[in-house]
Amino acid sequence: CLASQFLYPQREYSFSELCMVYIIQVSVGSHQWTVKHRYSDFHDLHEKLVSEKKIDKNLLPPKKIIGKNSKSLVEKREKELEVYLQTVLVKFPIAAPKLLSHFLHFHLYEINGITAALAEELFHRGEQLLMAGEVFSLRPLQLYAVTQQLRQGKPTCANGDAKTDLGHILDFTCRLKYLKVTGTEGPFGTSNIQEHLLPFDLSIFKSLHQIEINHCGANLIKGLTSSKHTLTTMSVRFSASSMKEILVPEASEFDQWVPEGALSSFPVTAVIPTWKTLTTLDMSHNRISQIDDSVKLIPKIEFLELSHNDVSLVENLQHLYNLIHLDLSYNKLMSLKGVHTKLGNIKTLNLAGNLLERLCGLNKLYSLVNLDLSSNKIDQIDEIRNIGSLPCLEKVVLSNNPLSIIPDYRTKVLAQFGDRASEVCLDNISTTEKELDTVEVLKAIQKAKEVKYKLNSSDKKISEDSRLTAASAKSNCSSLTVHPSSSSLPRPVSSSQGNHVCIVLLCWASWSLRSNSAEQGQNGGRMCIWTFKSSLAQFPD
Repeated sequence: CLASQFLYPQREYSFSELCMVYIIQVSVGSHQWTVKHRYSDFHDLHEKLVSEKKIDKNLLPPKKIIGKNSKSLVEKREKELEVYLQTVLVKFPIAAPKLLSHFLHFHLYEINGITAALAEELFHRGEQLLMAGEVFSLRPLQLYAVTQQLRQGKPTCANGDAKTDLGHILDFTCRLKYLKVTGTEGPFGTSNIQEHLLPFDLSIFKSLHQIEINHCGANLIKGLTSSKHTLTTMSVRFSASSMKEILVPEASEFDQWVPEGALSSFPVTAVIPTWKTLTTLDMSHNRISQIDDSVKLIPKIEFLELSHNDVSLVENLQHLYNLIHLDLSYNKLMSLKGVHTKLGNIKTLNLAGNLLERLCGLNKLYSLVNLDLSSNKIDQIDEIRNIGSLPCLEKVVLSNNPLSIIPDYRTKVLAQFGDRASEVCLDNISTTEKELDTVEVLKAIQKAKEVKYKLNSSDKKISEDSRLTAASAKSNCSSLTVHPSSSSLPRPVSSSQGNHVCIVLLCWASWSLRSNSAEQGQNGGRMCIWTFKSSLAQFPD
């Protein structure tokens, strides 16, 4: 269906003269677009159609030399050109000739025109592209067109030109290894077509090793899982709202599912095959809020990119035993508690641009080599102690944190790494000899403080023990009634009791010396000594 609307001529200048341009609005189903052409373009088209397709040479309104830009002539010509296009289209009801298709931009916006143009391109360059092993780019609209053509079940070569046979596309896609699919954020070209709203099927690709998808609707993509056994690298950006949409799209059809080969303690409705060869997954710049359990299906993953999403919790990554690189930058992480239980073998960790204040969850990541913590909310130097003892850490980025404005920030941070300070590259700047000298001074000061603290703690402990002993002895002394003038002493029943009595008397004697007169003190003292000797004599143990 073609609706041709010629607006009042749009003025354009070409070679310093005013040109009249006619705007054609084309509608095919719900899709619409506009095409601009001068009268000379119509004339060239007509000449070729007369020559190649034998149409009536009098269909096109004739040229005018005098008054060609007058308002009356332009309005008249507008109506005549519209009739011309409608008449020509009627003459080709099955498929428009290539000349007419390109004139109306069918090769850009219309299903048959798009597939015909793609098939012809692959007829000429397909083998060369496959041999070169380069990435081949397709638009979502092109994939949509191919998908619709296959669903319609029409002949693969509707216009009779073998070069435009759909088979050329299918043969190429069957062998292609590297694919890039990139849509647009808004309407495509001069049309009203929103590419991210177009469904398409990727099951026609049988040998993909790498795929990149941008600005598409992840929930509208079908057939991606058919490449599970070949894909090693996959990138899906500006397209998804969850990881499940890509990794396990069939999850919405089943209540309970488990990965292939996994044991389950509950009834399952589906066993999902894993992505057996996928080692790199980039799902950055999406709307993902959770690292869901679909990661169980990618056990071979080594590189995982989830930056620029809405993730607030590190979870489920314990299933990725081979993971060595993780990018969670520019998410909404506030805590790293227990993260070492999820990232046992991680070597590179990017946590830039989050909401982190504490680093207590990083202190057991013993294999970590590169760590980016820039643009967070870390404000305490003491937090660096959580990573200062990591044995393999070589690169740390802490820029754009509150602590980075602390005086002597670099040396204070490096000092937290102790003897490994010279091995650490901070904020992508190698450590200088001057900084190392300052670090040594800071370490010496710190050690002195620690020694002083230990001595003070030891003195306090001794003083406290003495105070408690004296208080206990005084309490024991006051609890017994013993008089120095008594003619008889308590009879001990055992050596331990005898020793106890002796100690009590000594304490009493000391108290007596302090509280009574000198003469009483001497008597008390003598009695104490006598009793002590008597006790020893009776109980030599």
